[in-house]
Amino acid sequence: MDAKTHIYFVPGLAAGKEIFENISFPADKYEIHIIEWIIPIKKETIAQYAKRMAAKVLEPNAVLIGVSFGGVMVQEMSLYLDLKKLIIISSVKSKYELPKRLRILKRIQAYKLIPASFLDNAKDLTKYALGVKSKKKLDLYQRYLSVKNTQYLKWAIHQMVGWDRKIEIEDVIHIHGDKDPVFPIKRIEKCIVVPNGSHIMLLTKYKWLNINLPKIIEDSFI
Repeated sequence: MDAKTHIYFVPGLAAGKEIFENISFPADKYEIHIIEWIIPIKKETIAQYAKRMAAKVLEPNAVLIGVSFGGVMVQEMSLYLDLKKLIIISSVKSKYELPKRLRILKRIQAYKLIPASFLDNAKDLTKYALGVKSKKKLDLYQRYLSVKNTQYLKWAIHQMVGWDRKIEIEDVIHIHGDKDPVFPIKRIEKCIVVPNGSHIMLLTKYKWLNINLPKIIEDSFI
């Protein structure tokens, strides 16, 4: 009998492990692990942080999947790992796929002025940072934002806005919704498109992901 494939997930910015509660894989073939966010050390670079996160991947030839900012993180983590597959969902592969508004924020460094009270309010963070506007989706997503440490939030927003990767990681598999308001698909190249997928399609399109992620991992996706 073949050994199971180990799949490691990294959630989006401020999200906890609960965000993956609807994701399931055949238990006889796969074992799921979730890497939760750790508190950054003062002045820690994204490379240094990613190396600490990568140390949590204990099995060789694993599959590493990241969502949104977690997608950025798994790409940086992959530099320290030997993976079977590297997959990002609702994310970007380089600074060139970031939307104009984030590039403007980087240039004027307005994100450094975000008050702690804003970061403490899950509804504000969901509405403005993730582009979620409908009350139903706001209520749905904000209950998953369990990482409320201000030091982490300020660091993560700084790293997302200021991500400076110019050359894409080789062989990254990108899954993206065509209705993503945070990272509009018009700026995204070389991706698997999920019809009517929003930035929170991990929650709204989990059935599509449950069916197709195993196919993507095993190279049988058409």
